[in-house]
Amino acid sequence: QVQFVESGGGLVHPGGSLRLTCQVSGLTFSNYTMSWYRQIPGKRREVVATIIGNSGYKGYHDSVRGRFAISRDNSKNMIYLQMNSLKPEDTAVYYCNGFVPIHASWGQGTQVTVSS
Repeated sequence: QVQFVESGGGLVHPGGSLRLTCQVSGLTFSNYTMSWYRQIPGKRREVVATIIGNSGYKGYHDSVRGRFAISRDNSKNMIYLQMNSLKPEDTAVYYCNGFVPIHASWGQGTQVTVSS
């Protein structure tokens, strides 16, 4: 059973920061390219950031480039998303999964709300 458990979301003001954490279990973590996804209300789920197994490549959606940073710790089977300069349009439920997602294992996500 592959599991993804997201945490770290919350309510912040525009311009604030949050750090999301994803705990992964049930797979050989270091062999997986991992992504953060988000689902903005009323819109389709989208890839936010992606990181390969050895962290040698990181990719970002254009809307978050320069503001968000993805990282991973293979010794702990964890990935992180540092989110800075948050905007109201970043409000969404954030999920982690493989870049090629394991659809049976989508977690509950963590809610990020950016509001004044």
